[in-house]
Amino acid sequence: MNEREPIPDHLPSDLPLFAPGQLVRHRRYGYRGVIVDFDIRCLANEEWYDKNQTQPTRDQAWYHVLVDGSSAVTYAAEENLTADVSEDPIAHPLTQALFERTEDGVYRRNDRAWPGWA
Repeated sequence: MNEREPIPDHLPSDLPLFAPGQLVRHRRYGYRGVIVDFDIRCLANEEWYDKNQTQPTRDQAWYHVLVDGSSAVTYAAEENLTADVSEDPIAHPLTQALFERTEDGVYRRNDRAWPGWA
């Protein structure tokens, strides 16, 4: 999957760049993952945000990402992610519970709720 086209002028500019099921790579830390869900802005509490080393702006989409090769789930700012075009499968214990993987390598999000920052 290539990086998405620019958002047309007639659509709101606060639409997220990535969607659940899309494979991404973290620009700084290099890990790959699959997006489970997103928030239109950072919903983490101040204590968590203050501990974030990079502290990207809260006013952008933030994504819940299942990290490949681990059981970790990260909360990453849009500016720190890029589309991953490798199409290699994601090895994470929650992928089977939250996604249906199709023959073309696309992860399709199922109806199972993601708790987010509840």
